[in-house]
Amino acid sequence: MVKAALTTAAASLPQSRLESQFPPPPSPRAMSFADVLRMMAALAVTLGLGGLALVVTRRFAPLEVLRAKPQGERRLAVVESLMLDPQRRLVLVRCDGREHLLLLGEGRLLTDLGAESAGRGKRSPA
Repeated sequence: MVKAALTTAAASLPQSRLESQFPPPPSPRAMSFADVLRMMAALAVTLGLGGLALVVTRRFAPLEVLRAKPQGERRLAVVESLMLDPQRRLVLVRCDGREHLLLLGEGRLLTDLGAESAGRGKRSPA
């Protein structure tokens, strides 16, 4: 009885202007095979256009754009690296013309063994 009274009261209310201009959305339906095929084709076209843009950029872009190196000379360089065991590594680093031998382990600097000059690292054949 109460439900019938509510539905008749709601039916008697005037429809607002927005409801009359915009109809309710259609009910959801399952995707058909054609919808899935259309979605896959759109994905293939999008990936193809992205790949084409990459090829065109690599082919026709100036070399300076592709390299994108910072201007000036670099001050820091890793000369050599040697794994001692799974936790420790020796790294020879050159900074401002000086070489430093670092013992690294467990994500931190264990010690700086400090090779002083850049020329000392070269060995004579024995």
